[in-house]
Amino acid sequence: MALLLLAGAAAAAIWSGVRSLDAPLRLSMPLRFKVPPGASFAHVATELAAQGVVARPKAWIFYARFKGLAQAVKAGEYEVQPGVTPRELLMKMVNGQVLLHSFTIVDGWRVQDLFEALRRNPEIVSTLPEQASPAARDTDVMAKLGSAGTDAEGQFLPETYRFIGGTTDIELLRQAHAALLRELEAAWRDRDPDLPLHTANELLIMASIVQKESGVPQELPKIAGLYLHRLSIGMRLQADPTVIYGLGQHYDGDIHTVDLRSDGPYNTYTRAGLPPTPIALAGAAVIRATARPEKTDAIYFVASTKGDGSHVFSATLEQHNAAVAAYVAHQRKAAQESPR
Repeated sequence: MALLLLAGAAAAAIWSGVRSLDAPLRLSMPLRFKVPPGASFAHVATELAAQGVVARPKAWIFYARFKGLAQAVKAGEYEVQPGVTPRELLMKMVNGQVLLHSFTIVDGWRVQDLFEALRRNPEIVSTLPEQASPAARDTDVMAKLGSAGTDAEGQFLPETYRFIGGTTDIELLRQAHAALLRELEAAWRDRDPDLPLHTANELLIMASIVQKESGVPQELPKIAGLYLHRLSIGMRLQADPTVIYGLGQHYDGDIHTVDLRSDGPYNTYTRAGLPPTPIALAGAAVIRATARPEKTDAIYFVASTKGDGSHVFSATLEQHNAAVAAYVAHQRKAAQESPR
């Protein structure tokens, strides 16, 4: 009789433990926790029990071992939502459904902006040398990415990348560089056959200029067409963003006459053709727009009076001067009417 009572009690305990695996964890808000590399499932269960999350850790450990799942738990960072059961959480860890973080490379960033954003992100392991000169650092990065000799500017595709906490900066840069090469190769392969460009790198350089000239998506093909038209007729690009890029830290927020007249590799007012490298990180839409630009006879453009970032395009200097005069008059009127 005693044996029967003991057996019954044991069965009841096992049944109670099994039922606890389908009862929601004790959570009032999402919980993040990490499974360190090499940690046993028993260690994880004990830690969660100590936090008051798991009510029956021994039953959970027994179940995981009985099912042969205890050794299959993957290391990483996990996020658990209220309502999840121990059984569901176990399978989440077995399947390695770790928490993914997001990192966005912004269209128009310079590579320096990208490196600084990587360094500031607490979920990304920084390996880039902080004391190295920008040139030495860029050279080192591109060598690690298998593109030694390539200037780092423009070589990373603006996009949102998902990653596991603890990913290194160089690994994210590798993904972004590979994405850029794929996008550039596809755009170059599908380019307008009349494009006055000779290489995919020239396409990337031109796209970076277009990227810095307008934030209005529907204008991108026309601005690309305008600059490519200038290039095809032998006209200097006269692109302010290239001058600003060449000024580097000396740029004070305004372009002065002396800046336009000071010759340098990035001064497209004094030099014909493209600058030697991209001047920013060009997005996929800009690269495609530059590879398939709008046909236009316009060679001038100026900001419109709409205030929406759009431009007025002109085919003659006379038309352009009239558009500039209208813009200046509009700005003066707005300044007079604004409260002081």
